[in-house]
Amino acid sequence: MVKTRRNSVTFCLFVVSICLASLGICSGSGWAREIRIGMSAAFTGPTRGLGIELYRGSMAYFSHINEQGGVFGHKISLIAYDDGYNPVPTIRNTIRLVEEDDIFLLFDYVGTPTVTRMLPLLKIYSGWREVLLFFPFTGAQPQRERPYGEYVFNLRASYHQEIDALVAYLASIGRNRIGVFYQIDAYGRSGWEAVQKSVAKHGARMVGEATYYRGTTYETSMKSQVKVIRQSSPDSIISIGAYEACAAFIRDSRDAGLNVPIANVSFVDSENMLKLLINTGERTGKDYTSNLINSQVVPSCETTELPAVAQYRELMAKYDVMPPKSLIQQDYEPHKHSPVSLEGFLNAKLLVAILERLGPDLRPRNIKATVEAIKGFDLGINVPVNFDADRHQGLDAVFLTTVDQGRFVPIPHPKPLEK
Repeated sequence: MVKTRRNSVTFCLFVVSICLASLGICSGSGWAREIRIGMSAAFTGPTRGLGIELYRGSMAYFSHINEQGGVFGHKISLIAYDDGYNPVPTIRNTIRLVEEDDIFLLFDYVGTPTVTRMLPLLKIYSGWREVLLFFPFTGAQPQRERPYGEYVFNLRASYHQEIDALVAYLASIGRNRIGVFYQIDAYGRSGWEAVQKSVAKHGARMVGEATYYRGTTYETSMKSQVKVIRQSSPDSIISIGAYEACAAFIRDSRDAGLNVPIANVSFVDSENMLKLLINTGERTGKDYTSNLINSQVVPSCETTELPAVAQYRELMAKYDVMPPKSLIQQDYEPHKHSPVSLEGFLNAKLLVAILERLGPDLRPRNIKATVEAIKGFDLGINVPVNFDADRHQGLDAVFLTTVDQGRFVPIPHPKPLEK
């Protein structure tokens, strides 16, 4: 009788452990219990700064939570794979994270061409297990709309909102002839369409355009693209691209005497772009950093009066976590602060708040309803976070910045530009 009861208990424990593993929660010798979260991003290639900085910001907050004992005793484990900002590895990584790593949820994916290609997987998985993607680093529309919007929660404002804020600002300072430089893929095309819509709304014109291929490096000449756009006599330019290509375009524009304001959206990674331009200026004795504008979806890292920004700076200094060397493969000089790592930090901060709202049992099937019920949540940036069943985007705020004395600082506004 005793033996039978012992066998029954052993069997029940086995079943429980299998169930927990299937929920992305497991026991292990290194962790008391863990919540596995899956990330696919560029950790190598010309956009690697995005994946690395997003990871660093998120891990600063997760490390803080884990040091305090985790979420209801469950420590958070961020499992990250490199996709090089290419769709095929992103799909492979997603399958591996879901089917082999048994993640609790997906988190911090980077890029429009990568995210848009993996979205059908989320719909396919919904037939047997709901897999949700939280807070991807892209402002594109497909994950905000049917048929995939129900499987994704976005924190950041959309590219349409960012570009509308840029066009509105340019028009307000008399810059109505806007050229467009963009990455020729889903990301760039989304931005191009947003410019088209916004110029009509604000009484401006799109006067010329030039493109480049994804993966272009800083060493690539952009003289032909500059020549094409310059022929249209723009008085300002909006770029929708990655930091190496956009920095190359700025360099060659300034070398050609095209000194009009050049604006970039948040995905460009302003700090890595600025670093390239400053380094080039030091070699050539020329300033490549004037007349630059950036839209951001998080406040400036300099606004330390905001509680979340102050906490971000404190925890980044305390933990300074880098991805595993096997993931990044080569040396990388991290930024002390950047909008990208701040966004990763805010992503992690909100995700932990969501996990805490799930309660001690942390049931994945309750997570969608839990997030959709969030109203007026104070993330510490003076802009409330709101979700509902029909809208899986938490923030609308867009912040504009410009370069002053070698760093991006806010362009004064009475309040963040919003939709």
